[in-house]
Amino acid sequence: VQLVESGGGLVQAGGSLRLSCAASGRTFSTYTMGWFRQAPGKEREFVARISWRGVNTYYADSVKGRFTISRDNAENSVYLQMNSLKPEDTAVYYCAAAVRLTTGFYEYDYWGQGTQVTVSS
Repeated sequence: VQLVESGGGLVQAGGSLRLSCAASGRTFSTYTMGWFRQAPGKEREFVARISWRGVNTYYADSVKGRFTISRDNAENSVYLQMNSLKPEDTAVYYCAAAVRLTTGFYEYDYWGQGTQVTVSS
């Protein structure tokens, strides 16, 4: 599975962005998909994940109520709608694919190259 993120950019605090992740490969619909982020000088952290059918979602406490993860298996894509953005959301955002329903980044087998999100105050 190859993953390519898009949709990052510069936005003011309180604004919104929608990240997209396009996947190649016929088995996309069988994978749990996750979003992670990494800010400068910090470790990569879990943001959200969605089950292969899109029924089961889970969020980090820091984004709960502001971010929404979704997927379209017919389009081989996963999305992250980010609302009420804060400066502390600034990071490189990565999408990733895992066989298991998990939040641990070490269990994700495939990763995109990342897309930068910068939130100005």
